[in-house]
Amino acid sequence: MPITPFLQGQAFQPEVTQAMGIAFDNACRSLRLSATADLATEVVARKIIELAQKGLIDPEQLCRDVLKALNLPHDAATR
Repeated sequence: MPITPFLQGQAFQPEVTQAMGIAFDNACRSLRLSATADLATEVVARKIIELAQKGLIDPEQLCRDVLKALNLPHDAATR
């Protein structure tokens, strides 16, 4: 599932949107979330958007920080 449905009314540069999409895919994969719009995927998407709004645009760092914010090990993204 892409992150774009969660961006309702928000404008980001294309490279930021791409980075958020990569981070979202990686975080969902490492959390073993399904590709459906549910509460868990929404929480991940909202946190990635929040971090991107603060200027973080590196996909790997976004993924690590969202896992950290959810109190998950940093290496969860590599599992």
